Amino acid sequence: MSHENLQRSEAAHRSALITTHSYDVSLDVRQAADPGVAGYTSRSVINFSAARTGPGTSTFLDFIAGDVHSVFLNGKGLPVADVVDGSRIRLDNLQAENQVTVTGTALYSRSGEGMHRFVDPADGRCYLYTQYEPADARRVFANFEQPDLKAEFTFHVMAPSDWEVASNGVEAARTQLTSDPATSRWDFAATRPMSTYITTVLAGPYFKAQDHWSGTLDDGTALEVPLALYCRASMADSFDPAELFRLTKSGLDFFNRLFNFPYPWGKYDQAFVPEYNLGAMENPGLVTFTESYVFTSRATDSQYQGRANTLMHEMAHMWFGDLVTMQWWDDLWLKESFADYMGTLGVDRATDWETAWVNFANKRKAWAYVQDQLPTTHPIVADVPDLEAAKQNFDGITYAKGAAVLKQLVAYVGFEAFIAGSREYFRDHAYGNTTLADLLKALSAASGRDLAAWAAPWLQTSGISTLSVEADTHDGVLDAVAIVQEAVDPVTGREELRPHRLRVGLYNFNPDGALVRTGSVETDVTGARTPLPELTGQPRPALLLLNDDDLTYAKARLDPASEATALESLDRITDPMARALVWTALWNSARDAESPAARYVDAVQSFGPAETGIGVLLNILENAGTAIERFTPTSQRDTVRSGFLAAVDAQLDSAAPGSDHQLAWARTLASLSRQDAALLPRLKGLLDGTEQVAGLAVDAELRWTLWHALAANGQATPAELDAELERDRTASGKAGHATAAAARPDADVKAAVWEAAVQGTGLSNQILSATIAGFTTAPAGLLEPYIEPYFDCLRGIWDNRSIEISSRIVQGLYPHAQDLSAGVRPEQQPVVLRTDGWLAANADAPAALRRIVVEQRSHLLRELNAQAWQ
Repeated sequence: MSHENLQRSEAAHRSALITTHSYDVSLDVRQAADPGVAGYTSRSVINFSAARTGPGTSTFLDFIAGDVHSVFLNGKGLPVADVVDGSRIRLDNLQAENQVTVTGTALYSRSGEGMHRFVDPADGRCYLYTQYEPADARRVFANFEQPDLKAEFTFHVMAPSDWEVASNGVEAARTQLTSDPATSRWDFAATRPMSTYITTVLAGPYFKAQDHWSGTLDDGTALEVPLALYCRASMADSFDPAELFRLTKSGLDFFNRLFNFPYPWGKYDQAFVPEYNLGAMENPGLVTFTESYVFTSRATDSQYQGRANTLMHEMAHMWFGDLVTMQWWDDLWLKESFADYMGTLGVDRATDWETAWVNFANKRKAWAYVQDQLPTTHPIVADVPDLEAAKQNFDGITYAKGAAVLKQLVAYVGFEAFIAGSREYFRDHAYGNTTLADLLKALSAASGRDLAAWAAPWLQTSGISTLSVEADTHDGVLDAVAIVQEAVDPVTGREELRPHRLRVGLYNFNPDGALVRTGSVETDVTGARTPLPELTGQPRPALLLLNDDDLTYAKARLDPASEATALESLDRITDPMARALVWTALWNSARDAESPAARYVDAVQSFGPAETGIGVLLNILENAGTAIERFTPTSQRDTVRSGFLAAVDAQLDSAAPGSDHQLAWARTLASLSRQDAALLPRLKGLLDGTEQVAGLAVDAELRWTLWHALAANGQATPAELDAELERDRTASGKAGHATAAAARPDADVKAAVWEAAVQGTGLSNQILSATIAGFTTAPAGLLEPYIEPYFDCLRGIWDNRSIEISSRIVQGLYPHAQDLSAGVRPEQQPVVLRTDGWLAANADAPAALRRIVVEQRSHLLRELNAQAWQ
């Protein structure tokens, strides 16, 4: 099937011709629970105007349907066979004012695109929700699918009477059909103008909790906002509405006052839904979240904080993205970068957590650093020529790099000016669409600075700056200190030096032996070399920390003396942010093959037990696993892994009973044991209860992690895994079972899994990813037979599966498990060469497909370069 790509030029031509006013959409999902019914009736009535009229004036609707029954334009029926061409419906001879009505059968989805249908394995009940970004509303109802054709939306839904049904607007009426009492019709109030991709419908036997928020703005404006929360009925016992409502009210208090623009969407519902492709989606009035945020097993404080961050991120979107929306996907950052920044700000300012910016520096920016070093990186303001490119740009650049650059902008212009400019932006463009120029105009006016010069190097170039310190020292005194900047755009190859407002921290040991900040210098880094004359004559500190407090976006290298201090005394740094930044510097050094991966693993082994921040600990433990399995040469890997595994095992016993840290060590023990059988007897004991660790809850999530390790080592039978599934008949249990079953090191198992994932179409999005995760947990010998089939299947997968499903297959099954043989250069490794061959032979492949393959090659080459470190 085609991915129904829409070109930016086509969208611009269409929006120049027409203006949309209103949609009236009716959906009949009363038979959704019947698996034999593939689709549902969808009817759209659209009112729009045209700038030009008469013969020869034409536009088109978007509708990816199982069937189109009828099309009426201005009261006249159009021949369906003539006007429907694939996913488009041609509309000719437009008038100044037009009404088009399209009725058809839309199809339920198992990929998380459009109207997703999920059957709960716990109780067999059916649940529906929609997910559209960037352009899947056309899978549910006929529309003009592009962000700058906003309109008012009125939804009507026919569904079983005992279901809960919700949409963007408030429920206006609910009518039980006299002809069919088992069915009711829900009518929702018209919305304010919004884009198609943020409309939504939720339907099913969801558990629902309700509350209410009231607020008064500084100008006296009173707000009353009804609140609701939804999750599947089988998860209600694990749901925590009181905490979620508390966070929601705190966020509404904070953002309404911060933006000084009343919350514009009436009600505020939040639904936690199964098999969700995203963390969350900012549908006005009805935000949808992955139900992974309903913690059915023990969760750490960092997981709760992460959920709060996502909640605040989506709430910020009610203004950035929903109220004011980018004109086209080039400016996706206008909503996602701001929401990512505001989400962290909201957690920092509106909740009790004090480590929001530490976790941002440690986790979110790490994602950006990885993305920005790929050959496919792009400017924050990206070139997005079509919808496939838009789908691929929901990445670490658009989210985390953009947010980090906004944090740098705040340091540059000041927080008050930044917020003042944002308020003006909302007032000027409410319910409209914007570009970069509109935002810069507002921020420039508020700050008194011309931000065009700032924006060019930060928003319109690619790549990451690397900052290092040159510190000449004589007799323990600094003679001359300078910051050196290196920055090359990976796309253009040009040097792109950026201005950085940052702080350099000086850290020394206090009488108690703690490593504390004893001074700092704030400066503007410009050009390739920036002297710091303020430090001349000062005693050489034990640690010079570039980008102290994490004000800018750059890789900050430790100078040799500071690195030596860190590797001896990292646990004595008392400030959580400073400690996180040192961890990041050490990790970047290992990733960049500037230092051996084993050195990073040693640091985690030595100082991880003293790390107080659970978010940081989880991250460095995950990094250590990657360093061992991907970056360490094969000649050293078993030794490094076994030593680290023994240390993890010891920490599991010594961690405080019931603590987050104990759980972190337990999860790491299970993860590492997929490649090392030394402690499998202990894992078996934890599962059957013969092994006890005081305070450790061996609940469903941890049990499946343990089973994954056992299965990967051939020590879990199908019968045992099936028995575990009987204990945990939940969606997460089904996914855990799929992973463990696919991990068994048996050639016939791998062949069956490959067939199901690549050739079959029966796996939903969640189960497909779980299955791929199990398949790739295997010795290289078991996976080698699938290298050629992988490259052979790529074009067929891309042409015949949805972009969501094909992306999961292409990325997940890339043959990453490769080692560098002695005497072979990384770029000459066989899989690298095979990838190069495919790219050369498939220059005409869709750009989005090629991007995934290029990125996977880049990741593999980085791993091989790390293995080659000398």
